Amino acid sequence: MKLSLVIPAYNESAIIEATLRTVTARLADIDPEYELIVVDDGSTDGMADLVRPFESEHVRALGYRPNRGKGCAVRTGMLAARGEYVFHTDADLAYGLENIPDMLSKFEETGADLVVGSRKLNDDGYRDYPPLRLMASKCFSLLTRMVAGMNYDTQCGIKGFTRDAARAIFSKCTTDGFAFDFEVLLRAKRMGLRVEQEAVTIVNHRDSKVNVLRDSLRMFRDMLRIRRQVDRT
Repeated sequence: MKLSLVIPAYNESAIIEATLRTVTARLADIDPEYELIVVDDGSTDGMADLVRPFESEHVRALGYRPNRGKGCAVRTGMLAARGEYVFHTDADLAYGLENIPDMLSKFEETGADLVVGSRKLNDDGYRDYPPLRLMASKCFSLLTRMVAGMNYDTQCGIKGFTRDAARAIFSKCTTDGFAFDFEVLLRAKRMGLRVEQEAVTIVNHRDSKVNVLRDSLRMFRDMLRIRRQVDRT
């Protein structure tokens, strides 16, 4: 099996069936032996009942209660994945799936351990992005450079890993919430893993609950905590 894709989901009953139809059709074209793992992050809207009919030799549903956060959901799926390359993306398919073949090629061409999406590398990466969310994204990028000297688009929601890199990183991660991407990339940096970037564009916008001031302050606090924790381990 070459490709595993992990989709964390919380209360996504409105879109999950359409997402699974789209994903299963596209992944079958990329790798007929694909694996899709949907991780239910403690949903309370009946989403699990909608996922169950899709379960098959290619589709697995995992979950737990209560809700713990996206970081926990991604970690659960990444550690369970069996593919040679393991990706994760969001249930709304904000970046689509068309970048996955190019990201797979980049693994093979460069010997990378991680290939991560970046809106910053694409002139149209933030096309039609709401101004508030654009401001939040730029704040998080600035904080990432300040705290860890990394210039990645950490919050971009599509990332790929070799299976070995995924297990090495996520077995050490503990962040359940919003800042989990920062921990993942910081641990990759500390481990000396090779990270390549792939230019991506947002193709699907949804309303955000981001509060720029509150969430930027929370992110800064979490980044400092994570850096201290990673430095100790």
